[in-house]
Amino acid sequence: MSATTQKEGAFSSGDFHQTFARPVYVKPAKLIHKNVEQAGEHNQFSTERKHPVFFVDLPTKNVSMTIGGLLPGQLTNRHRHTYETVLYVIEGRGYTEVEGEKVEWEAGDAVYIPSWAWHRHQNLSDSQPAKYIACENAPQLQNLGVALREEEGRDL
Repeated sequence: MSATTQKEGAFSSGDFHQTFARPVYVKPAKLIHKNVEQAGEHNQFSTERKHPVFFVDLPTKNVSMTIGGLLPGQLTNRHRHTYETVLYVIEGRGYTEVEGEKVEWEAGDAVYIPSWAWHRHQNLSDSQPAKYIACENAPQLQNLGVALREEEGRDL
């Protein structure tokens, strides 16, 4: 089986011969996820996190992207994970508490959340929602079998 016809799934030691000196283009199932928010929020994840979360459904193997929304005044649960996160704030203002340190943000800011750091997010407005894009290396760690996520109130 050539690299261009590799089936979805993990490689095993039997596939070592498919490690090439030059990259090979593999056409993904899709290149665009139109109208992400109109596709609907992820119910289980949104309920667990206590704020709307929209998954960007693209066939990435190393990075993920989600859109997070915070209702006016909303504070999320504390949680931590083994993957890194970069938030880009689209609208609103608030803070992210990282290991007890408050990092205030507003539209146009980017916030870094290191791996395994306890954190939570707060919308500081009582009348306006906040929205951010979260980019994470979760798929990469999931594919390696080392992605962990711990949620206060669920796991503790």
